[in-house]
Amino acid sequence: MNLLVTLNANYLLPLKVMLKSLFLNNENQHFTVYLMHSELTDAQLADLDRYVSAHGHQLAVVDIPGDYFRDAPILMHYTKEMYYRLLAFRFLPEDLERILYLDPDTLVINPISELYHLDLDGYLYAAAYHDLLTVKEINRLRLKPYPIDEYYNSGVLLMNLDLQRKLIDEQAIFEFVEKNRNRLILPDQDILNALYGKRIKTLDEKLYNYDARYYRLYKLLSNGLWDMDYVLRNTVIIHFCGKRKPWKKDYSGKFHSLYKHYERMVN
Repeated sequence: MNLLVTLNANYLLPLKVMLKSLFLNNENQHFTVYLMHSELTDAQLADLDRYVSAHGHQLAVVDIPGDYFRDAPILMHYTKEMYYRLLAFRFLPEDLERILYLDPDTLVINPISELYHLDLDGYLYAAAYHDLLTVKEINRLRLKPYPIDEYYNSGVLLMNLDLQRKLIDEQAIFEFVEKNRNRLILPDQDILNALYGKRIKTLDEKLYNYDARYYRLYKLLSNGLWDMDYVLRNTVIIHFCGKRKPWKKDYSGKFHSLYKHYERMVN
């Protein structure tokens, strides 16, 4: 299976934790981890290569020239790296047909084979949206006149690279950001939804992009079905969305102990 990650040095430890959970819960699979970056050092890359290899998998480093997105518009604290996942098809080997992108602030706690082999015929991506009415309505109004039915989260993306090479125009992405820079909040997600929302296959959020902040809400809306035992048996990917992250000392979320379980195995 092909896995894509894009990050800078600040997320190297969370990446190792995510990979540890992936490898442990998918023991019969082999992964090639494609890492897109523009600023990691040789020492950092060598350390990560040793880590991945020690688990029996392969690291493939994709160096993005520092000036490649020099003229691309950037916003606030978001940098040019925000474009990497949306333009990954430009830099990945042409023989790759699909790849699974994961944010480093995720845990993979069950097998991902069913997700990875999902039928993507006619779709650029498969992704989940968090089914909160306020989120959908706010983003629908904010991104008018672009047709936003749902607002998909870009932290877990199954990518149809073949179709992306045919349909995605790099310049259209840059022009969208330049035109809408004053109203973009989460640039990569805004781009994904405004330009490609109609070509995204919907995933079940509770299975493949479980927002760790909403445990009580998921449990309530399911009449108690999605309790902790059910999540641990059925959810594939837990996503620690938002500013508060489980590797920081002030975190106290519902899945903190689970995260620390995997983090301890890395340290």
